[in-house]
Amino acid sequence: MAAGRGTSVPRGGARVRPERVAEQIRVEIAGILQRDLKDPRVGLATCTRVQLSRDLKVAKIYVSVLGSSEEQKRTMAALEGASGFVRRLLGQRLGLRASPEVRFLFDPSVEYGIRLERLIQEARHQGVPGDSSLPQEHREEENDES
Repeated sequence: MAAGRGTSVPRGGARVRPERVAEQIRVEIAGILQRDLKDPRVGLATCTRVQLSRDLKVAKIYVSVLGSSEEQKRTMAALEGASGFVRRLLGQRLGLRASPEVRFLFDPSVEYGIRLERLIQEARHQGVPGDSSLPQEHREEENDES
């Protein structure tokens, strides 16, 4: 019985390691994008999240790129071209037995959030009369009751 001690995997243990390694990869990718990639085609890119396969062989790296659609396409192409370089750096920095294959995917969420915030600010500056926190139909009901 003593041979089996300490070998059991805690509940959910199969998910914990990929999530932990994915977070380490996200931190490293942020540094690589900031300091190590010298390609002038890479614009203002941010690593938003990393999804790692259970076997740690494939890392999907979601990247948000600020700029025009042409700048975004150029940045994503440059990142794809640098995936081998990035994979090598990850292997050196993380000390994994095998570096995961790196796949860069465009993530529009940051750009969408910025656009949404801009629309909210524009709506606030237009000066909607009455309590702007209430939907229009509720504001009309309040006026009818007065």
